[in-house]
Amino acid sequence: MRFMVMVPADANSEAGKMPDEKTLSDMMNYNEQLVKAGVMLAGDGLHPTSKGARITFSGAKRTVIDGPFTEAKELIAGYWIWQVKSKEEAIEWAKRAPFGDGVTLELRQVFEASELPASEETAALEAKLRTQLASR
Repeated sequence: MRFMVMVPADANSEAGKMPDEKTLSDMMNYNEQLVKAGVMLAGDGLHPTSKGARITFSGAKRTVIDGPFTEAKELIAGYWIWQVKSKEEAIEWAKRAPFGDGVTLELRQVFEASELPASEETAALEAKLRTQLASR
């Protein structure tokens, strides 16, 4: 099963400040452990919301709001996608992350194609798209 692990933003990440060398080194060491264990499928840091946008849908209307966004406690600074055997395994890996006091990681299981209600046609299209993505 796959999990997305979301890393919350803070004042520094929203200001575009890069972590110090020790923090980066600790994170790279942790990522290396995840990769060696076959857990990490993807992971990246995100630019601050000042470089982002939100698109709101209302009927046929689309409204674009440029960042920055003020709800700092709801913002994401980075993420991982992990492949693990269970939620408990994901939690154990998350508990080892090199973060300090006050950080709260959020883990969310990713839906697998087999879990989605789909017609044969939709399932075939899903499989085709996944194959195309994997070949890139």
